[in-house]
Amino acid sequence: MTSTEPMYCSQQIKIPPELPDILKQFTKAAIRTQPKDVLQWSAAYFEALHKGDELPVKERLDYQLGQPLDNPVTKGAFAVLHKQLGNRPVVELCKIEEKWNGLCLPKSNLDEILRLGSFGEEITWLHFLALACSSINTNMTMTMQTICDIITKDLEGGPSRISFKKFKMLYTYLAEIDGEISAEHISDVLDHLSSDADRQDGKVGPGNFMNDACPQLSPVT
Repeated sequence: MTSTEPMYCSQQIKIPPELPDILKQFTKAAIRTQPKDVLQWSAAYFEALHKGDELPVKERLDYQLGQPLDNPVTKGAFAVLHKQLGNRPVVELCKIEEKWNGLCLPKSNLDEILRLGSFGEEITWLHFLALACSSINTNMTMTMQTICDIITKDLEGGPSRISFKKFKMLYTYLAEIDGEISAEHISDVLDHLSSDADRQDGKVGPGNFMNDACPQLSPVT
């Protein structure tokens, strides 16, 4: 019987010269990111690579303190989302869902963030990021530190400063969502940090609001 299958020899098989490096970078990215669903993440990775978009890749392997080691919801994951989506002040919900799913993050966590923020189809990105960061931290100080670490323009390992205007907006927003921090206390915190910002080119960071001289972001009751 004559086979209808095409016959190939080694001379006919051409391996693109860039393929080994693509696979090497892909493997390193998968190890750093540790996606829960490798196939789903791989699809998002190669689609982003094809489009020239920001890749769904963590800077390094990370875990969330106090959470199981296989929990994908971490500061590193939110840092990736900020790189992918933070270039616009307002982002469509469908884009957030797309990037969230690309990182294989649990839908239940996304649903809870959307519920807390009462978000619609168009979302103020920094509000979403702030609530996401609050979902993995136990208090306001840790939340604001996480936010600063993610959105700062300072070099890694630096003071993680952000503009006082942006800090004020995010802290006030989270305090209002919390509902347990008085307007008077919010004003005391911002008045103190405003003085720091005046001496620091309009910026503040964890070194300022975690200083003993600063009123606690969330007072102990």
